[in-house]
Amino acid sequence: MTSPSNNSPVISARNLRLTLGEGDAAVEILRGIDLDVARGETLALLGPSGSGKSSLMSVLSGLERATSGKLTVAGEDFTALNEDALAMARRGRIGIVLQAFHLLPTMTAVENVATPLELAGEDGAWERATAELEAVGLGHRLTHYPAQLSGGEQQRVAIARAIVSRPPLIFADEPTGNLDTNTGASVEDALFERRAETGATLIIITHDRKLAERCNRVVTLGDGLIATDTAAV
Repeated sequence: MTSPSNNSPVISARNLRLTLGEGDAAVEILRGIDLDVARGETLALLGPSGSGKSSLMSVLSGLERATSGKLTVAGEDFTALNEDALAMARRGRIGIVLQAFHLLPTMTAVENVATPLELAGEDGAWERATAELEAVGLGHRLTHYPAQLSGGEQQRVAIARAIVSRPPLIFADEPTGNLDTNTGASVEDALFERRAETGATLIIITHDRKLAERCNRVVTLGDGLIATDTAAV
């Protein structure tokens, strides 16, 4: 694993392109993205459906391989890696929170958070998972299964799972999209509080301008390109 400099960006993308399909059916989703993201930054990717923001998240997080361009994430050249190597590179570097939670239904809250640590061979998985769930206000729900939790509680478990290994980079794709306004606001608070305490870089993909304005930088995408890049006032 490469050890990046503290002064280097956690993400550096140059002329990043993503094309899906082949021949006449080919569609260019990302059309040349240049983006640097500083360590500890909170950044919102904003834009309408079809603008490319979720595809950009997939490429930046290593879930999808770019068709061309250069991408360095947490010191690793993602464009030089195949899918198996990308999966290995994500481990310990990247945490992901998705709109649909994606908790394992047959595991309790603490098992959902501890299992990734155990699979990675890390010590103290149960103790760390318990502490992380307590930090997001779920110390009283450790042994509850996802079906026994509200939507907001499930998303808090997902946040705990994403952060427990202390990755330098957290992605959240429409993290409150399945929640009502009040529950969504409390989940947002939990996400930003844990990010602040761990020092991770946070990238949020959202349609919600109010959520985007909680970040210190807002990048707007349109038609597969960066339309605007604005720092918080």
